Amino acid sequence: MSRRTLFAPAFVFVVGLATILTAWGFQLIGGFIPCKLCLEERVPYYIGVPLALVAFIAVIRQAPPWVARVALALVAVVFLYDLYLGTYHAGAEWGWWPGPSDCSPGGSSTTTSSADLLKELQNIRVVSCTTASWRFPEAWGLSFAGWNAAIALVLTAVSGWGAMRKA
Repeated sequence: MSRRTLFAPAFVFVVGLATILTAWGFQLIGGFIPCKLCLEERVPYYIGVPLALVAFIAVIRQAPPWVARVALALVAVVFLYDLYLGTYHAGAEWGWWPGPSDCSPGGSSTTTSSADLLKELQNIRVVSCTTASWRFPEAWGLSFAGWNAAIALVLTAVSGWGAMRKA
């Protein structure tokens, strides 16, 4: 087992975990409310980070090299999909193409009176997928979706490299 063999799964696991923890932190501590598309962009992390851990454990346990390579290939596909989601979302925020038509809070209501309906409507906060709630650097920088796309690009490249690399 060499450090080069460990690099890809360790890097993807650490960076992927740090990314999803940061997203949760912005939501829980910073008060940012994710839109529907933001929540969809998190799903690849819920799949890719554990798969990267599987690849890391396979390398540590000296499993046959194909085990880690297959796990990393799956991670690359998962984060390639996240790259698509992040790019689509960021492009919709910049107005390059239309965003999803259903990107607003949903759910069924059991309200039976107009007074209750008005009360419910006062408590709804619609989070649009086409408006960036934060950019860094401010004004012209990347939004959460843009940063996610950039990170997904790196995670796709590193995991793909790890999957293609000879042991």
